[in-house]
Amino acid sequence: MSEFNYDSHFGKLLLTLKREGRYRVFIELLRKAGSFPEADQFLQSERAPMTVWCSNDYLGMGQNPVVLKAMHETLEEHGAGAGGTRNISGNHHLVCALEHELADLHHKDAALVFSSGYVANETALSTLGRVLPNCIIYSDSHNHASMIEGIRHSGAEKHIFQHSDPDDLEKKLRAAPAEQPKIVAFESVYSMGGDIAPMLELANVARKYGALTYLDETHAVGLYGPRGGGLAEREDLLNFFDVIQGGLGKGFGVVGGFVTGGADLIDVIRSYGNGFIFTTSMPPVVAAGALASVRYLKTHSAERTNLFRTVGMVREMLDQAGIPLLKTESHILPVMVGDSRLCKQAADLLLEKHRIYIQPINYPTVPRGTERLRVTPSPLHTAAMADQLVSALQEVFDQLEVEFTDTVGEIKESAQA
Repeated sequence: MSEFNYDSHFGKLLLTLKREGRYRVFIELLRKAGSFPEADQFLQSERAPMTVWCSNDYLGMGQNPVVLKAMHETLEEHGAGAGGTRNISGNHHLVCALEHELADLHHKDAALVFSSGYVANETALSTLGRVLPNCIIYSDSHNHASMIEGIRHSGAEKHIFQHSDPDDLEKKLRAAPAEQPKIVAFESVYSMGGDIAPMLELANVARKYGALTYLDETHAVGLYGPRGGGLAEREDLLNFFDVIQGGLGKGFGVVGGFVTGGADLIDVIRSYGNGFIFTTSMPPVVAAGALASVRYLKTHSAERTNLFRTVGMVREMLDQAGIPLLKTESHILPVMVGDSRLCKQAADLLLEKHRIYIQPINYPTVPRGTERLRVTPSPLHTAAMADQLVSALQEVFDQLEVEFTDTVGEIKESAQA
């Protein structure tokens, strides 16, 4: 009897992805401070310039002089690493200051910082679902993988409601005993579709049935609201949510994640959350950059104003060119292709022939048949760059004879089983 052939099994798994056109190829790039959204593709013997149209550094804060200055000064004063976990020598003053600033951003009692937005979601939801007795968690069908994993690891009973559907949520909440602890979890803006949730309606339903509300604002903080507090701030709904989660690597341009909420709730996550307790703290240099970015965007609105001016310009140009977009009210412009191989081929041609970088978005990030090119304009994209983007997309899609789709598709409940 022969032993299991591990290499053969791994090879078959990768071959399946390649045959389906879903094998992910990550290009090596070099961001250039002061030149965003221009960057260089790193090749073996040379660097090739390109324009980035798929960055999550939505406001270009990754090169903001205030942020860079804070990080330079902190690196010289405090060194590179954190020194340990938060409970073992890693509880740096700058991390604490960042948490104070984030709590203030959402008008909450407290905040907790994590190494990434993914870890923030996974830890917060898994901890809350575990410590609340017989908890039921209600999850939007389009929720991010980090939320799905957190709910799964909590061990709590789970129900998935139809995407952004308050009526379906209410139907499911109504069926549970009133005294049973409940959490309703959803996102404000969905990163791959660009659609915005009916936050007030969902929050009202959750409140009606005594559920905690958990709002993921990862792709909204920094970008929306008078101080960058997200869509809940813009809509004056901060008090409607018990927990607000956000990222520091998108609108704020650095790296990390956080949750804000009531003092005891946040302390429970701090005290019981393995993803917080057993990981090295955020380095002071990163905390300093994030802190400077959060403070800057609380008092400066030009980046947000210019972002949405650019988004409007690009959306109009793509519409006029006959390139169908999902109709969204956010800063995310998904061009639907609907085929994984064509989506990858289009992305390759855009880079090779036009030096435009847009990463293809395929399953499992989005449902099969809804593959797309996710365009994310920034305040620093110019009209000339937009002209180049539109003409390049037209040429590439004509060459590939792409027949567009305008459907988003539904993520099946089995994806969150």
